[in-house]
Amino acid sequence: MKRLSLLFIVFLFISPAFAQKPKESKTWPFKEGEELFYEGEFSKLLLRGVNVVDLRFVVTQGPATTPAKANHKETSSFRFTADAESKGALLKIFRQYFRQHLETTADAGNLAALTTKKEDTQNKRQRVSEAAFDYRAGKVVWTERNPKDPNAPPRVIAAALESPAYDLVSIWYHLRLRTDLKPGAKFTLSVSDSGAVYQIPVRVTERKTLKTLLGKVPCIRLEPEIFGDDKLIAGKGKMSLWFTDDARHIPVKGVITNERGQLDITLKRAKL
Repeated sequence: MKRLSLLFIVFLFISPAFAQKPKESKTWPFKEGEELFYEGEFSKLLLRGVNVVDLRFVVTQGPATTPAKANHKETSSFRFTADAESKGALLKIFRQYFRQHLETTADAGNLAALTTKKEDTQNKRQRVSEAAFDYRAGKVVWTERNPKDPNAPPRVIAAALESPAYDLVSIWYHLRLRTDLKPGAKFTLSVSDSGAVYQIPVRVTERKTLKTLLGKVPCIRLEPEIFGDDKLIAGKGKMSLWFTDDARHIPVKGVITNERGQLDITLKRAKL
């Protein structure tokens, strides 16, 4: 079964990317030490705007002064971390607890993933995993272990890589780096999670001024096709992402809908 992503886990899915290289950028839209904090609110029928999850994304290291020690071409790298933890109604009503901590090392050229480390707790279940992206060999190898049973054999899955791929953290920063986020634009990205690689079409559909933590600012709307056969999430649904329409492309809002309800992710605090 697929693994839970940072944004989709609150829907209680057992599950939670991308290939086109962006045009070169002279400046980075983020810097070392940047922190973005989000709250997720779930709505369905009489449940309206119930806080269920906290999310935090941090740029923990800028381009290194020495080549990254990864099975990739020698280059500098970024390091990103992300945390997601259930709260409020998800604990009291649904009695579901989860916490995920991810650490990603990404190529400083196009932010393709080099390594991903994940700590995943779901109620009493705990797992740790690591993915290594070997672009020379054209594969990603994902290894998962049970820390409560260190003698158990690890679960290992390998998948082919035909182009640069992104994980569930580096993809957000890759999108911010792109210079082609204009209404009408279309592209396909490759994302890898839990040893699988998915091809995800993305459309830029709208430009609109939104009231955000950063004030009333022009934003652009992206619609990644993450639901469906051979996608991140099986079944029907829709995802919309809003980024500021400026050089920083800060993610300020996300909306995910399916038969389980609607999840609104909103930027609440930022250290830029």
